[in-house]
Amino acid sequence: MRLLAPLLLLLAAAAFAGCGEDDEQPAGSGQGTELVVEVHPEGDDGPVRRRTVTDVPSTINADAFAPTPDDVACTEIYGGPATAHVTGTLDGEPVDATFSRENGCEIARWDRLERLLGRVPGPGVP
Repeated sequence: MRLLAPLLLLLAAAAFAGCGEDDEQPAGSGQGTELVVEVHPEGDDGPVRRRTVTDVPSTINADAFAPTPDDVACTEIYGGPATAHVTGTLDGEPVDATFSRENGCEIARWDRLERLLGRVPGPGVP
C-alpha cells in the first residue's frame, strides 16, 4: 500500500503536466491577427507611417481599442497633432479604432498602445 500511493501521485502529476500545453497562445500571436496601423505623427495633413502587424504584444487585447466613454471627464491638455487609425483583426476580433492626442484621456489611450502606435513628439517638440 505504501508503494501504491506514491505511484498514483506520480501518475497524476504526469497526466496534469501535459494538459493545455499546445492550446495556449499569447494574445495577438495566434491565427486571425492582422492589424493595419496608420500613424500621422504631424497630424492628418502630414506624412504617414503605415505598417501591417501580425505579432501583437500579449499585453494588448481588443479592449485596448475601445473609445473613451462619452461620460468620462478628461483633462484639457494637448498632446500634439498626431493621429492614428488601426483596422483589422486581433485574435479573430474586428478592430477599427482612431486615436489622437487631443486631451488627457486620448493621450492615455495612445500611451497604453505606444508599442503598437509608436512614440510621437509632443507640441513644440521636434
